[in-house]
Amino acid sequence: MKKILVTGGLGYIGSHTVVELQNSGFEVIIIDNLSNSSLNVLEGITSITKKPPIFERLDLRIKADVIDFFHRHEQIAGVIHFAASKAVGESVEQPLHYYENNISTLIYLLQECKAHGIHNVIFSSSCTVYGEPDRLPITEEAPVKKATSPYGNTKQISEEIIEDTCEVDPQLKCIALRYFNPIGAHHSAMIGELPVGVPQNLVPFITQTAAGVRKELSVFGNDYETSDGSCIRDYIHVVDLAKAHVVALERLLQNNNTSNFEIFNVGTGKGTSVLEVIKAFETVTGTKLPYKVVERRPGDVVSVYADTTKANEILGWKAERSMEDALSSAWKWEQHIRNI
Repeated sequence: MKKILVTGGLGYIGSHTVVELQNSGFEVIIIDNLSNSSLNVLEGITSITKKPPIFERLDLRIKADVIDFFHRHEQIAGVIHFAASKAVGESVEQPLHYYENNISTLIYLLQECKAHGIHNVIFSSSCTVYGEPDRLPITEEAPVKKATSPYGNTKQISEEIIEDTCEVDPQLKCIALRYFNPIGAHHSAMIGELPVGVPQNLVPFITQTAAGVRKELSVFGNDYETSDGSCIRDYIHVVDLAKAHVVALERLLQNNNTSNFEIFNVGTGKGTSVLEVIKAFETVTGTKLPYKVVERRPGDVVSVYADTTKANEILGWKAERSMEDALSSAWKWEQHIRNI
């Protein structure tokens, strides 16, 4: 079994990717500092796969600890790097935290990959690198514009760091997956999105409101130039997204990449507005959601959805699960953790 390191592996997308990796026969080592996750997630992963991954609590910002980790763990075949702070609004309020947490950790990781001959890296990137797009759907050839938030900027800078590193190290092979808006949970309801404090993302705020944890849902603006005035995003089921990481990793391990730095959009190719998501949730669950329209949120773009042709044709990956599947699983997960 090939050994794969997953940083941030107890986080939302990371945990689902660990499940798919283990189900595909990989041995997984997880690094996580538990700043936005819980040890309970480890139990959830194990209950699904019947196979506990190796776990180390480690803060990637502490370089000495990163060096020590790689000295103790040999024969790592690849790295999937999720560990990062990820909320657009929070990044506007705490830019220095985001730059330290998202950029220094990548640098330390790449340095150790080079030192230990680890040549396969999957980077968790984001559609935020496109900023406010000129045209939709967005292809990978769309210009990377000035970021609308520090979070988006950290993803742009990280991609530049990886590309520069790949240029001087031809042995290093990296794929940046620019994903859109992950939602939903594993169908078992053993793992799902578990935000610390007030949710920064739409669907956990929806499910917490439906569960009575939140009084009402805030819709950030209804005066955008869209069909119903609310922002449009490309919402992808987290299990589909997790599977894309496994496919991308196998592409590198099998040397099927055509250059040593590749970029793929990972989304559904369909845009859905915030108000449409709310209505879909109400339809799927039969639960009425109280919500109010509030001021626009700094850093939000109007409309973003992917052209996924490249991932479909070159990676051989395609999103398979529907919005209804995602919302139903997210609600099942919320009910599980709230004992509803």
